[in-house]
Amino acid sequence: MNTPFLGLGIYLIIIACVAAWTWRMNRTKEDFVLGGRKLGAWVIAFSERTAAESSWLILGLSGALYAVGLIEVWTIIGCVSGIILYWLVIAKKLRIISEAYGAITLPEYFFKFCQEYGNAVRVVSMVIIVFFFSFYVSAQFIGAGKILDATFGIDPSVGMPVAALIVIVYTMMGGFTAVCFTDVVQAILMIITLVVLPIVGLSYIAESDLDIASAMAATGQTASLTGGKAGWAAAAAIVGGLSWGLGYMGQPHLVTKFMAINSPDAIRTGRTVAIVWTLFAYIGAALVGVVGITLVHSAQVPVDGLVGEGSDPEKILPVLATLLFPAWIAGVLISGAVAAMMSTADSQLLIATSTIVEDLYCRALGRNVSQKKLVLMSRFVTIIVGLLGFGLAVASDELIYDVVSMAWSGLGASFGPALILSLHWKKMNGRGVLAAMITGAVSTVVWKMLPGFDTFLSVRFVSFALATIAAIVGSLGKK
Repeated sequence: MNTPFLGLGIYLIIIACVAAWTWRMNRTKEDFVLGGRKLGAWVIAFSERTAAESSWLILGLSGALYAVGLIEVWTIIGCVSGIILYWLVIAKKLRIISEAYGAITLPEYFFKFCQEYGNAVRVVSMVIIVFFFSFYVSAQFIGAGKILDATFGIDPSVGMPVAALIVIVYTMMGGFTAVCFTDVVQAILMIITLVVLPIVGLSYIAESDLDIASAMAATGQTASLTGGKAGWAAAAAIVGGLSWGLGYMGQPHLVTKFMAINSPDAIRTGRTVAIVWTLFAYIGAALVGVVGITLVHSAQVPVDGLVGEGSDPEKILPVLATLLFPAWIAGVLISGAVAAMMSTADSQLLIATSTIVEDLYCRALGRNVSQKKLVLMSRFVTIIVGLLGFGLAVASDELIYDVVSMAWSGLGASFGPALILSLHWKKMNGRGVLAAMITGAVSTVVWKMLPGFDTFLSVRFVSFALATIAAIVGSLGKK
């Protein structure tokens, strides 16, 4: 049976089995939210990587490089540098201190650190997480709609709700443990897709005697590391690409993985696994874009929807998969893109859930209920947040790259400077944390809304820099 639905079906069956297996592992809220801090280095590393590298990487980055060319190399350098840095700077110390605090969420960590400012910080961080994660989750559902449309001919009006339903159900069933173990499956599938597809694509190019350099040169600015820009415009483009790395420092759905690893000493192994996976994944995504430029320019693939008015470059990966592989193998590889969406959406749903249940209901409102009821409530909130993200996905007409950029900036700037300084600067205090969170969130929204400002200088850099300044000034200022 040579159909792409076969490969997709195999993937979905595996995910369903993992969700069913982990259903009974959640007996306390710590089990549901943090897996009881029992998971090993490989599981956490794979889960952290797939949670970070969503449909933004497998569709957004490959599509961006296909559309604009080698200028996206700066984004790759920025992201890889950011990943290495936050595994070095944040992971081990956060694992140790969060356990000492008894904190199972990032807002709870900040609450314990901030002392008299703790309640204000808890409320502000909850609002920031729910606001930006709603957009972030919606980007994953948009990605699923594009994949299912480009590959299986399923209209996004059907594909998006199906994908949303799958993610919501298995996250609701298995909690953190289900998320992490499904992420292991998804990490393997994603890396296979991002390694195998470009290798086969490059072989096809060589066998067809096509020239990559000529194809890129013929498409104008794609062969330029500055996109054909000069002066300030070139500098701003480079800073914008590199600034993606800053966002890793403050993503709640990523740094929480460090809190869940079974031992601080396991961080070193996890870091090595994560970095190796990252190098293969990012190089692969870039090569997908290069292969796409070459094959589209040489008319080796149908150009409908990929060039001209109304084109969508983020469909380049599923289009290449269906060209280069038998249908059922293409289905398996494209499931890697589905996996990318699911692996991020599930982690974000879980963090939003834990923020509402643990930080708002239990801590801020002081409600004391049984562990069984808390797990049940967590599952209910997961459904509500997932539906909110789906509603935004239906209403949005933006590219995944743009939606993720805004959410990434807001979360990275709101929590990154506050987290790094709280771990490594003795003068950091609750005033500094509160100032950084508010400044990071507000500056992201304002800078993004002002016409031309994000082009002049990336919101990711501006919001992070302003939040860092606010943290320092707030901590050193008088009461």
